Amino acid sequence: MSTPENTVPSATARPGGPAGPRRRQQGISRGLTLLFAIVGGAAVANLYWAQPLLDFIARDLHASASLAGWLVTATQIGYAVGILLIVPLGDVMDRRRLIPLMMLIGAVALVGCALAPSIGVLLVAIAALGVGTVSGQILAPLAGDLADDASRGRVVGTVASGILIGILISRTVSGLVASIAGWRTVFVVAAAAAVVFAVLLHRAIPSMEPKLRMPYPALIASVGRVVRQERMVRWTLVLGAIGFSVFTMFWTALTFLLSAPPFSYPVSVIGLFGLAGLAGASAAQGAGRLQDRGWSLPATGAGWALALVAFGTAALAGHSVVLLVGAIVLLDIAIMGLTILNQTRLFAVSRQARSRINTALVTSNFIGGAIGSAAASLLWQAGGWTAVTLTGAALACLALTVWTIGRRGPLAAVDAR
Repeated sequence: MSTPENTVPSATARPGGPAGPRRRQQGISRGLTLLFAIVGGAAVANLYWAQPLLDFIARDLHASASLAGWLVTATQIGYAVGILLIVPLGDVMDRRRLIPLMMLIGAVALVGCALAPSIGVLLVAIAALGVGTVSGQILAPLAGDLADDASRGRVVGTVASGILIGILISRTVSGLVASIAGWRTVFVVAAAAAVVFAVLLHRAIPSMEPKLRMPYPALIASVGRVVRQERMVRWTLVLGAIGFSVFTMFWTALTFLLSAPPFSYPVSVIGLFGLAGLAGASAAQGAGRLQDRGWSLPATGAGWALALVAFGTAALAGHSVVLLVGAIVLLDIAIMGLTILNQTRLFAVSRQARSRINTALVTSNFIGGAIGSAAASLLWQAGGWTAVTLTGAALACLALTVWTIGRRGPLAAVDAR
């Protein structure tokens, strides 16, 4: 079961054709899909445990607030390294072993965080935790492999919903646990959960032969090769990067807006606004079903139109909590739905290269998100909330332009069955 090391199957390849072995798809059970969603959410939550705890940690370890702030950066750096160097292994290794192994590495790092005697040790441990957190990004392509063609969008959407919910509720859970039992307990509980999930996954994931044989350096290099070879991948990556850019720009600037008059909310109240985004997580599964029905491209256009409406609503919400919550719900539904549409569209390119394609997608999203966060600060200083919402609307229009041009060309190929 291998492909030549210097090639990537094309978007028109089908299982059983030249690009892949013949196999009968049996699908994936609802129970295993739910387990993947829960574990994916728990894994990605490791990136965010420390964010609401920075003041607690700084005081306990006698560190400055600015130094404690580097904990978030260190986690993200570790995550980026794991995405680039670990996630592609899903295409060449038995994931029944790889995913539990990464979760156990994450559990060890979580214990290191809980026992850290100084801020320096904690920085090293939390960076290692970021690397182990990528197990969630290996689960999503695995779900795509196990699902049959008729339900792949729904299955991937369910797993992605779990990951998104993990992101949304992790800060709230972390703050509650820390307020009751201290910040170290958060990492201890997360470590115990990681061990339990590793055991469950090792038992539940079917043993699968590697999809291809390839030396590690060639594997990493092939991530760029699939982007160069497939025009549809490049166009979808552009849409994904724009989506994450406007998403992080909005949420970063939202903190500035809610902290300032006329709202002047404390951090505890600001954090509750994130719960409004749970509507977007539920929309992700619905987006997956649209992919299954062959409506990926129309739904993508509708998603960006909804994002444009969300920024228009947000522009009017500078003094209205009701309008602001409405804008949050609309934007989260749009961007999270678009994220699933992008991911399921890319998973249709090649069965053999799904983990590497997911690496490219998450990396481009990560870059877009970083640009969006940086832009939010600059725009806030330049023109406040109005500048942020106008820029968001302009980027939504840009994405709609890309979609309009691409839907009859490079993006249209993904709807061919």
